Amino acid sequence: MFTVSSYPIAIVMCVITMICWGSWANTQKLTSKNWGFPLFYWDYSIGVLLFSLLLAFTMGSFGDTGRSFLADLSQADSKWLGSAFLGGVIFNISNILLVAAIDIAGLAVAFPVGVGLALVLGVITTYVATGEGNVPMLTAGVACVVIAIILDAIAYGKLGGSSKSSLKGIAISIAAGILMGFFYSFVAQSMAKDTGGVLEPGKLSPYTAVVLFSIGIFISNFVFNVFMMKKPLSGKPVTCKDYFSGSAWTHFIGILGGAIWSCGMNFNIIAAPAADPALAYGLGQGATMISAFWGVFIWKEFKSAPKGTNTILTLMFVFFIVGLGILVASKM
Repeated sequence: MFTVSSYPIAIVMCVITMICWGSWANTQKLTSKNWGFPLFYWDYSIGVLLFSLLLAFTMGSFGDTGRSFLADLSQADSKWLGSAFLGGVIFNISNILLVAAIDIAGLAVAFPVGVGLALVLGVITTYVATGEGNVPMLTAGVACVVIAIILDAIAYGKLGGSSKSSLKGIAISIAAGILMGFFYSFVAQSMAKDTGGVLEPGKLSPYTAVVLFSIGIFISNFVFNVFMMKKPLSGKPVTCKDYFSGSAWTHFIGILGGAIWSCGMNFNIIAAPAADPALAYGLGQGATMISAFWGVFIWKEFKSAPKGTNTILTLMFVFFIVGLGILVASKM
């Protein structure tokens, strides 16, 4: 299987993760006018699973190091298969809430608040689970991200509009962020340590871990997303008939969104051993800055904001960049 041992290459892969995780939600924005988020989310989860299987049977099966995907799956302990699967279930609940928050509050708010909070909690829980990382620098980087989250919430408040809607959007983003902060540690714990190309027995290769994680997302969709179809947080209830009435292009856009996110997840998990899991997750969740960029500059979500809002948004970006820089430097 393909592995990474170089720290600079691992950082590049984490940056790709950042771009993928910060950009996939644009596909939802492209369909949201006529396609409710629960319908979009079925295609998204299919895209996540298909892309993880594609990498497992290619990058995860060729090469002289580690174990091929099927061999790794056959030797895996059920405890670790369950851990990666549970990570997918937890992520799915949080991500459904995040997609709903995007629908209500927009990319420039839902991502920095929800995913920014997930970054903070994820770095902490992953460090606790693995014991790897530079604590003072991880703390400083996370602190800068927290300040950026607060600034983004302040900027959102300046948009005006319904205070009830504003509160709902931020509240759902916070709930999503809290849940999202815990999924990664379950996946990280399930992964085998690599000693000279030999993987720890019983545990999973990065590719197998992501496949089980993706299966967790897809299967739990039949509970969580079906509920959202009947009791949506925004918009009208939808049915299975509505899903199958969608155009091929609409379904393709949703699947593409899932594949983009899965690409980021796979690259992050592959890079984690060469960086460290807490750093890899924290850097990947710099996606908050990427998504805020899309929301502010491409989708113009703050075009009607009052004077002074741009200064707050500028400071938000500065604190995100400084925080991410500290996280990268934490292992240099």
